[in-house]
Amino acid sequence: MTATMPRPVGRLIEAFARLPGIGPKTAARLTYFLLRSPEAESRELAEAIGGIRAETDFCSRCFNITDAGVNPCSVCTDTGRDGTVICVVEDMLDVPALERTGLFRGRYHVLHGAISPVEGVGPEDLRIAELVARIPAEGIREVILATNPTLEGEATAMYVRRQMEGMPVRVTRLARGLPSGGDLEYADVTTVSQALEGRQEV
Repeated sequence: MTATMPRPVGRLIEAFARLPGIGPKTAARLTYFLLRSPEAESRELAEAIGGIRAETDFCSRCFNITDAGVNPCSVCTDTGRDGTVICVVEDMLDVPALERTGLFRGRYHVLHGAISPVEGVGPEDLRIAELVARIPAEGIREVILATNPTLEGEATAMYVRRQMEGMPVRVTRLARGLPSGGDLEYADVTTVSQALEGRQEV
């Protein structure tokens, strides 16, 4: 922040720059865009940011995001879905990527990350134990491992698979339609559709 920059401006630029994928220049552009925008737009953004924690929650069953007071979430309570099939993803953003294909009609389980010793993330930091507990409790017959095709994602998938050894459940992995090293949330609908349809036993 320069000496001539008003403190509120510098503070907002610094706040934007802490967001993933936003560098200092983009943060500055966003800040100055808001300065030029009608006050109502800036106020609406501030209210949306302020309410995101108060008005949302995590589903106690699948750990995806849900509206506050809606628990279990609408996907977990949708009787039109196959409750015996669970698709396991790393992050909440992966759920919309799969939903856009229109092919998957089961339910989800969000791990909230991947095993990464380098970053100090172990199995106990993820929602793996809760996933394993769901299998007998909900009569799950298939678990689709849809972790990202990265080293961390593969390690997580293998760990999860080992936790299910001896359980009467089919465990499959998304096919290699997804690029190695890529993130599910950025894949196009066709790629995700092919990967989902071509899933394999692991």
